[in-house]
Amino acid sequence: MTSLSEIRTAFLDYFARHGHEIVASSPLVPRNDPTLMFTNAGMVQFKNVFTGLEHRPYVRAVTSQKCVRAGGKHNDLDNVGYTARHHTFFEMLGNFSFGDYFKEQAIPLAWDLITKEYGLPKDRLLVTIYHDDEEAAAIWKKYAGLPDERIIRIATSDNFWSMGPTGPCGPCSEIFFDHGEHIPGGPPGSPDEDGDRFIEIWNLVFMQYEQFEDGRRENLPKPSIDTGMGLERVGAVLQGKHDNYDTDLMRALIEASAQASGADPDGPGRIHHRVIADHLRACSFLIADGVLPSNEGRGYVLRRIMRRAMRHAHQLGIAAPLMHRLVPELVRQMGQAFPELPQAQALIAETLEREEHRFRRTLDRGLKLLEDELGALGEADALPGATAFKLYDTFGFPLDLTQDALRERGRAVDLEGFDAAMAAQKAQARAAWTGSGETADEGIWFDLAEEVGATDFLGYETESAEGVLRAVLRGGERTGSAQAGETVALVFNQTPFYAESGGQVGDHGEVVTNTGRARVTDVQKRAGGLFVHMAEVVEGELVQGEAAKLAVDSARRAAIRANHSATHLLHEALRGHLGEHVAQRGSLVAPDRLRFDFVHQKAVSPEEQAAIETEVNAYIRQNAQVQTRVMPIEDAQALGARALFGEKYGDEVRVVSMGTRPEGQEGPGGRVYSIELCGGTHVGRTGDIGLLRVVAEGASAAGIRRIEALTGAAALAHVESEAQALAAAAAVLKVRPAEVAERAQVLLDERRRLEGELADLRRQLALGGGEGAAPEAREVGGVPFLAQSLSGVEAKDLRALIDTHKARLGSGAVLLVADTGGKAAVAAGVTEDLTGRISAVDLVRAAVAELGGKGGGGRPDMAQGGGSDPSRAAEAIAAAEALLAP
Repeated sequence: MTSLSEIRTAFLDYFARHGHEIVASSPLVPRNDPTLMFTNAGMVQFKNVFTGLEHRPYVRAVTSQKCVRAGGKHNDLDNVGYTARHHTFFEMLGNFSFGDYFKEQAIPLAWDLITKEYGLPKDRLLVTIYHDDEEAAAIWKKYAGLPDERIIRIATSDNFWSMGPTGPCGPCSEIFFDHGEHIPGGPPGSPDEDGDRFIEIWNLVFMQYEQFEDGRRENLPKPSIDTGMGLERVGAVLQGKHDNYDTDLMRALIEASAQASGADPDGPGRIHHRVIADHLRACSFLIADGVLPSNEGRGYVLRRIMRRAMRHAHQLGIAAPLMHRLVPELVRQMGQAFPELPQAQALIAETLEREEHRFRRTLDRGLKLLEDELGALGEADALPGATAFKLYDTFGFPLDLTQDALRERGRAVDLEGFDAAMAAQKAQARAAWTGSGETADEGIWFDLAEEVGATDFLGYETESAEGVLRAVLRGGERTGSAQAGETVALVFNQTPFYAESGGQVGDHGEVVTNTGRARVTDVQKRAGGLFVHMAEVVEGELVQGEAAKLAVDSARRAAIRANHSATHLLHEALRGHLGEHVAQRGSLVAPDRLRFDFVHQKAVSPEEQAAIETEVNAYIRQNAQVQTRVMPIEDAQALGARALFGEKYGDEVRVVSMGTRPEGQEGPGGRVYSIELCGGTHVGRTGDIGLLRVVAEGASAAGIRRIEALTGAAALAHVESEAQALAAAAAVLKVRPAEVAERAQVLLDERRRLEGELADLRRQLALGGGEGAAPEAREVGGVPFLAQSLSGVEAKDLRALIDTHKARLGSGAVLLVADTGGKAAVAAGVTEDLTGRISAVDLVRAAVAELGGKGGGGRPDMAQGGGSDPSRAAEAIAAAEALLAP
């Protein structure tokens, strides 16, 4: 057993033989502990099991947990590469008992593993216990045969573990390996304990008490076990090394760095290779777990790690990006144990390469500024804080990166000056924001953002997580709590809830704490990146400072994701079929539908709609993976990514790609079908959309068209509804569904023919005698005037009758009043020779006034109008006749 891989496998197999469930490592972004930035110990994924909030189908577990310590109180970043045992990424081997076994079995299991399975010499091992843990001391004596001098009692908190101020806690027992007298240092608890002779390799935590706020400790009804052994540490011991970086896995990465750079792995650049090897693991696993470089939160920590490694690569004299070239070696070393690594290999390499290209564009200028400033200082002078801030603000140098560069020269940074410069920038940003046109009462969000920081959004990777309730607001004012029945705004340190943006609506869901429960009905973004959860407290009380479980309505989110991804495919199909002028001008992505507004000057024909819908559904069926990357906006534009109307973009953007064009066809993104800048949530594969169905197309504004569509189950329900309607129509028409259109056209043609014949008969009746027959014209004021009251004649037929009467008269005026089923229609006509004296418009208006209507219009030779009272036809004719009388 020589490799770290074999040591890991032996550990897992050993405990599996002793009834433990082998549990896969949890992600580096913890879902059940909002106080942690990254998973930093093996017990994190079992926290709720230990507290009784969660139950699993096993009572014994064993894991090899991936961990990162690069932020908060567990921050080893500054020491990485310079010491033998500090890492940003490491593996924690651990076995766990959830109320099953305790000290009497945990100690023998540990002792047998390290002495029998791993073969470590017993005389090189010693242990620590909490000073009053007589039970553990007795077991170590009896089972391991350790004498009193090799069972060291520690009275400090170093050997007493607790989950927090309250909750499960208990004494620890640490196992140390003695590297020998030739190494400086003393045993634990001695004045020389910080030396490197005695190295802790395993910590056994005996969870046997519950701690209360008043200081009381009571025995747990089911005491438990939590252990942690650093793989890199025990690997160094088993491989006869005193330095973790000399183990086989780390050495393979160091030699890969040396080969790629052409620099001796053990020469002057030794530290640089160590930093690169360590940071390569941290960066790659973080990216594989969904963390991407950004300027805040976890993404910012990732960027710091990346840039620290990249600066060390620069110091090796490497001109081209290095980190991405080392990813294949990392996958060879660790891909079998962690399958997420090969699955994300392409994304890891691309992200590293893009970030390194970006950083190198500013690195030379930043380092020149640093050199110029140092040249003007005395040998012992600290770098001015204003200069360090300029490196941070202008060149993207995190403070610790500048400190790391100065460390090699024995220099420091004026931290007070740096903090002052940072504070001045915040004040300037606040002043600019208050003048941006926001309403005055929105100022509370800026204050809150400065106090608690931006919300860390976890919703790209998960729909449930834990968060700490940082603020409760009611009516725009801060309050420490909220009671059942109250509607409030909640702010958490992290959340899986999406805040309304880019046309995508905010998530709904639930928030649960130990004291209450609330229903989230909307989420909005406010100043400083705050995600504000609009919620109704439905049970108990929510109290600021509490931990909370946040759960998004998964079904609703799934429908929103499908609709959002469908808008991207729809956008590309519209451009392909209608022209490159098509550009998005607004959208709505809701759970029940999508709406897409775009530039286009005319209606989209039914044939075009059908072709667009067919194309989108073809790419849905392609079931291509939807890829999301974060990159500088200029790189995204170079790839051909489309920006969405109304969105504000920073220096970095999320690029969403989906679909592959057929061989030989290319668009702005090459063979990638759709590639857009987008911060929304999307499906994993295009097939998850299910189906797209266009249900409406129309004008939204001048030169803007709007398409409304459905996806997934809603689209299928719409199709089924249409199919049922078609079947019903076929049954009425007594034809097959495929023949409905043809049969309907026959019937429409027949109806038009009959309507034409009926109109002819009505005109003949009006003109040719019988009841309602046309009267003879009589002279009024020297003008031949023909007036007639009609029934059974439609308004649209009056114009033809007027023309017929005018032709018969040769010279004169005509007025027709028709009862059209409770309404009156009026038409008047004047022959051309009389329009200089008489206007048909005047005749109509006089008649309409008597019929209960208003106005009427047309030309001097032909006009029409209407009224509400056809019974006054005689009065209407008389009013028109009065106009003609002298």
